Amino acid sequence: MQTPVILIVEDEDVTRLNLVSLFEAEGYKVIEAIDGDDMHDKLTSNDDVNLVIMDINLPGKNGLILARELRQKKNIGLIFLTGRDNDVDRILGLEIGADDYITKPFNPRELTIRARNLISRTGTSAEESTIDSNGVITFNGWELDENSRCLTSPTGDSKRLPKGEYRALRLMLDSPGRIFSREQLIKHMTGRELRANDRTVDVTIRRIRKHFETDNNTPELISTIHGEGYRFIGKLDAQ
Repeated sequence: MQTPVILIVEDEDVTRLNLVSLFEAEGYKVIEAIDGDDMHDKLTSNDDVNLVIMDINLPGKNGLILARELRQKKNIGLIFLTGRDNDVDRILGLEIGADDYITKPFNPRELTIRARNLISRTGTSAEESTIDSNGVITFNGWELDENSRCLTSPTGDSKRLPKGEYRALRLMLDSPGRIFSREQLIKHMTGRELRANDRTVDVTIRRIRKHFETDNNTPELISTIHGEGYRFIGKLDAQ
């Protein structure tokens, strides 16, 4: 099995070197970058990166901008590791597409566990995504525009999705066939944990399915895996 590769994007030297040592001790191959330009260069020259761990406060473009650029081009795990601990930044980071958001100071053991679990779940490297240059994902004749959150049917009917529906659908489209638990979906949709008797995820999935049901030729695109969660089973169109 190929050794997973982690890219650390951090401009503070001591923190970056500590992270490199931490993950190398866990058996990972680690690449370093100090800013956005450096990150893009490293991703271009290393197409086997499995996970990016990135600060938000970076010289030049900040981490939120870089994350948006990353999500337009790559299907890759992303964890924000930052001193920004307010809810606005946390929710914005998750909305942009980060898989996790960890604040400093952090527990090294917790970070390595979260990184390992994310790599294990996604099993991806920095392969090209199915998002075209305009930020549109196409699947089974449908289009999802990440800029406007508009979902367009094969017949051209368009509807702007609420944030929760968009985040849930986008998450599943990023990893076709992967099962997402209700806990993972609610975290990605809202930034909070799943509560007892919480039906938010089920209601959201039901509403997404209703959009697809407006086209009689569209097959089932989201499958329920009883006791586990939901997954996208449609076909992404290559860009």
